[in-house]
Amino acid sequence: MDIFDKCRDDAERVLTAKEAGVYAYYRTLSSGQDPIVTISGRELVMLGSNNYLGLTSHPEVKEAAAMALALYGSGCAGSRLLNGTLDLHVALEQKIAEFTRREAALVFSTGFQVNLGVLSCLLTRSDVAILDALDHACIIDGCRLGFGKTYKYRHNDMEHLESKLSVVPENRGKLIVVDGVFSMEGDVANLPRIVELAKQYGARLMVDDAHGLGVFGENGRGTPEHFGLDEEVDLLMGTFSKSLATVGGFVAGDAVVIDFIKHQARSAIFSAAPPPASVASALKAIEIVEREPERRKHLWENTKTMRRELSTLGFDTGDSTSPVIPIVVGPDMEAFRMTTRLQEEGVFVNPVVSPAVPEGRAMIRTSYMATHTTDHLDMALAALAKVGREMGLIA
Repeated sequence: MDIFDKCRDDAERVLTAKEAGVYAYYRTLSSGQDPIVTISGRELVMLGSNNYLGLTSHPEVKEAAAMALALYGSGCAGSRLLNGTLDLHVALEQKIAEFTRREAALVFSTGFQVNLGVLSCLLTRSDVAILDALDHACIIDGCRLGFGKTYKYRHNDMEHLESKLSVVPENRGKLIVVDGVFSMEGDVANLPRIVELAKQYGARLMVDDAHGLGVFGENGRGTPEHFGLDEEVDLLMGTFSKSLATVGGFVAGDAVVIDFIKHQARSAIFSAAPPPASVASALKAIEIVEREPERRKHLWENTKTMRRELSTLGFDTGDSTSPVIPIVVGPDMEAFRMTTRLQEEGVFVNPVVSPAVPEGRAMIRTSYMATHTTDHLDMALAALAKVGREMGLIA
């Protein structure tokens, strides 16, 4: 048996989609992540970006990146553990701890690496992780790298979560890990009940708030702040690649726990440090999040408008309560076809197919920015209505 046989099989699957004209991945943009993007010389309304606050093109963010590049160079040439820690990294970690109201924080090169490193080093053979069935892939992979046992409960099903907690022996360490905002469905974890169950069964709680940070809460601190539970979440994970305009991620919590992770997380101590420009961008982005709450207000106005209008048209948008609003399509191929047709009509969206979602529940993932104007949204709605009727999704 040739280990590369699987590669040839997958190549045929990709080729089939390309020949059908519905391959919708690795599309090449020649512009920034703005409300209007350019592909092959055509302008499209961007409904597929996680640039929720529109900060990737903010002049102050770009200036901060340029200044860091000029001062520190393009990279750190080593891991944080050894030669790669700059005063800029330390300043960002202090700012994150202050912003999230935690004792300490640790910055990683990507959000994916945060969960790989944190979970793999915390979960030993005497520990159990309890995950929502729709948790992000990096949570699942982080648990796989650890030596603990992993249980999954049905998505947002609190009775099923309790049933999983109830069978874990008292002498086992327990960690509930949950997305604050689920990145495909756009719904929010039931944190109040999860906190209650964590206390009842002696479990710790880690929230991956990649899509909640900057978006939820009066001050943009995410879903724990939204529910008034800042002090009840033991570990808060976040990324810089959504609201914070760059690439990287962090974990924040009690100083003793963060210090342990700092010296044990392999994805941190064996990876190059985040580049200076990215660190400076994140620092500036947090400053803007604190200074300009009107961005978050406008984001929610756009979100409410689109959820209302999509529902009025007759689309199934699931249980979304965030700026991620899915349109349920059904079969995987239909999601690919709709993505292609919308691009032809001038709108960029993302197809979400199995196994990212259950078989037969493929969807079009739309997401919104504070910088979308009424004209942008009107153009997108016209295209969505036209294509939705063509495909028989709406009357």
